[in-house]
Amino acid sequence: MAKVALITGASRGIGAAIAKRYARAGMQVVIQFLTGEKEAGEIRRDLISEGCIEPLLMPADVSRSEDVLQLVEDTLTQTNRIDVLVNNAGIYRDTPFNTTSFEHWKAGWEQVLDTNLMSAVHATWAVIHGMREHGGGKVINIASRSAFRAETTAPAYAVSKAGMVNLTRCLARAEAHNNILAYCIAPGWVETAMAREAVAAQEAEILASIPLGRIASVEDVAGVALFLASQDADYLTGITIPVAGGSWLST
Repeated sequence: MAKVALITGASRGIGAAIAKRYARAGMQVVIQFLTGEKEAGEIRRDLISEGCIEPLLMPADVSRSEDVLQLVEDTLTQTNRIDVLVNNAGIYRDTPFNTTSFEHWKAGWEQVLDTNLMSAVHATWAVIHGMREHGGGKVINIASRSAFRAETTAPAYAVSKAGMVNLTRCLARAEAHNNILAYCIAPGWVETAMAREAVAAQEAEILASIPLGRIASVEDVAGVALFLASQDADYLTGITIPVAGGSWLST
């Protein structure tokens, strides 16, 4: 029986690359999206044309807890199980400490935390009950190098990603006896639409900070996600893997 993987934020960027890798490895993928319906449909058509198991497309706003619960319920209705959950959906917003309006400050933090962190918290809760019944499963959280940095213009983003790192560790300790394994991937700079503007403005500085001399591709991250979803990673849990080209070595 093919494994079922639910990937949030999977219509573009890192999430799309992970969905494609999983599907090509024989898994049935469930692609959650919010605004990327066209892109999700194109991924589905491409994977079907390659002979992969037909992906399921699930629209949902993961910043809303009720949408997350419905997403998991709808997935289970159609697949009867979720073997791998990838909490990838995320947004980046500047939330500087010199924000003058408290309402803007509060709204920015809530938007980022609800989308990046609480969506992962709620989705994890929703899937682990079924994982226990089926003898285990894997939760893979996509965090960021920002989880370990002191960000001055985007503290909400950094805090949300740090929360995902510790969520991974807590889940690993709490659910190991149920064979539920938890992992975190912390990419550095990655060639995505979300990072494109910042990369263009700081490319020379960014490249100088990366010993490998290049910005990561989404495939660099997807390859690690595929390894973690495989049986080769079954004796790992609670870990965070930096996918940053060695840039952590200089910080």
